[in-house]
Amino acid sequence: MDYLKTVVPSQLTAERGPNLVVINPGSANIRIGLATHDTPFNIPHCIARYTSQVPKKNVQDQMLNSQITTAQHMEREKAYDVIASLLKIPFLDEEVANNSFPRKMGRVDGYNPHNSKKETAFTWTDVYEKEPNSSLPLGSSINEGVANESLDQHEGSSSKELISSKPKYRQFIFGEEALRISPTEPYCLRRPIRRGHLNISQHYPMQQVFEDLHAIWDWILIEKLHIPLNQRNMYSAILVVPETFDNREIKEMLTLVLRDLRFSSAVVHQEGLAAVFGNGLSTACVVNVGAQVTSVICVEDGVALPTTEKTLPFGGEDISRCLLWTQRHHQTWPQIRTDILTKPIDLLMLNRLKETYCEIKEGELDAVTVVHSYEDGLPAGSHKTRLTALNVPPMGLFYPLLLVPDVYPPPPRSWFHDYEDMLEDTWHLDFPRRSDISDGLYPGMNVGLPMWDTYPVFTARPKKEEKVGIAEAITSSILSTGRIDLQRKLFCSIQLIGGVGLTSGLVPAVEERVLHAIPSNEAIDTVEVLQSRTNPIFVSWKGGVILGILDFGRDAWIHREDWIRNGIHIGNGRKYKDSYFLQAQAMCYINS
Repeated sequence: MDYLKTVVPSQLTAERGPNLVVINPGSANIRIGLATHDTPFNIPHCIARYTSQVPKKNVQDQMLNSQITTAQHMEREKAYDVIASLLKIPFLDEEVANNSFPRKMGRVDGYNPHNSKKETAFTWTDVYEKEPNSSLPLGSSINEGVANESLDQHEGSSSKELISSKPKYRQFIFGEEALRISPTEPYCLRRPIRRGHLNISQHYPMQQVFEDLHAIWDWILIEKLHIPLNQRNMYSAILVVPETFDNREIKEMLTLVLRDLRFSSAVVHQEGLAAVFGNGLSTACVVNVGAQVTSVICVEDGVALPTTEKTLPFGGEDISRCLLWTQRHHQTWPQIRTDILTKPIDLLMLNRLKETYCEIKEGELDAVTVVHSYEDGLPAGSHKTRLTALNVPPMGLFYPLLLVPDVYPPPPRSWFHDYEDMLEDTWHLDFPRRSDISDGLYPGMNVGLPMWDTYPVFTARPKKEEKVGIAEAITSSILSTGRIDLQRKLFCSIQLIGGVGLTSGLVPAVEERVLHAIPSNEAIDTVEVLQSRTNPIFVSWKGGVILGILDFGRDAWIHREDWIRNGIHIGNGRKYKDSYFLQAQAMCYINS
């Protein structure tokens, strides 16, 4: 510890960072990199597999219920009108005379700040191999079998036949390239994590999910980080997992990292805790607005408070979907077939439009831009149009009835039969052990986590999903701590992370709406959102780096042999006994 107090942070990073791989998996993207990197690779968390059979659908994303009921449609329209009155813009179906409301129109000349963002069209992915086996990462345990099979297929063929044969399809395509594959190509797109959970259902079996996760992570380690399989015993992994993950999911992630990817050791940290350290804090209310799910959790003196956790089933992608609905309702969207479910390339376009033009401010907010159409492998078409009401979709964070998220089916019942805590002090509840249940000591006891409202069988633990906006979720989370001194501190230490945290105007909107959501009988009159010292997209990953480098004792680390032989590892009661000292080290690290 004396060494920690005197060492230069850059020296500490150089000494301990080169063999630490920090992995922050999310529903839409995975952030992964060495601890010595300034920023991680941010890669869409998906894989497209070549199929010789004609797929029933090119996206294997479960049987999503994306149909909006009449009641949901009416609720959405009401939410729009409530937002419109707050933003002082016309109601949804209101015919407004010219100049009756202030209009903010995006410029189309060289001075438009939005033009700094790329407006070029996405291109379809080339699905053919440039050279035989060139797209297969060398040394990958996943692809060795595929490579051998492809070689066996060509044995006995003449060189003339090989030259004259059709180009070979790539067996696997990962990341953004997978999202840009034309629906006419013989590929099936899979996303192993959706809405903050492993994407397991009867339509996407557990074994396929794990195989896809292995393939994606193995490809990143080899192609991006240049760490082949035979060298991974020299590396340790830091898993920064979302608060939405349950114990079974965390354990499967550890098995993937230690047994399959063959890291020598690993440790698990929650995103909320890592985000606090990533910004050099010790106490904060962390609001993580991701692509598909939003989570809120409070951290006090470097320790997450699990009873404050809130999970909201919407995120940035839902804002993008709402943007499309808004434009179609106002008839400002071109007459093109935009379908984000069957054509993921359309979602890429909508996400870019949202990031470029959507913000929260009063008055009408319009912009002239170019929208692209992607049809059956043809070159992208360009359509110049005027988008309107661009400040409405992000307000769906406060009025989630506007967003109407897709409904995802639950995994099979057997998936929930696991309850050993991987994170300390979770829920502060005692549950019978598996042996007690099998011995009949707890007849009729259902043990599991009801993460999906459509799966109400298991009620042993409190539900974590909330049907409120982020202002109410933040207020409820902080007030649940029960101590006025901590509450005041947390209300002045709100931390917004995730890509949506970059939305212009979101910070003052959160401060205003949280202040209004606090009950009048509470002696709290100040709300402040702290400015992030690190890119909100990467702050949890950066916090994982800091926690990994500063954790000299490694009491909570799990070694590969121990995990394979013994399974769950029970560490000490608290990971960090000197949170103030670690917080000071984190600040020193960031300031260096």
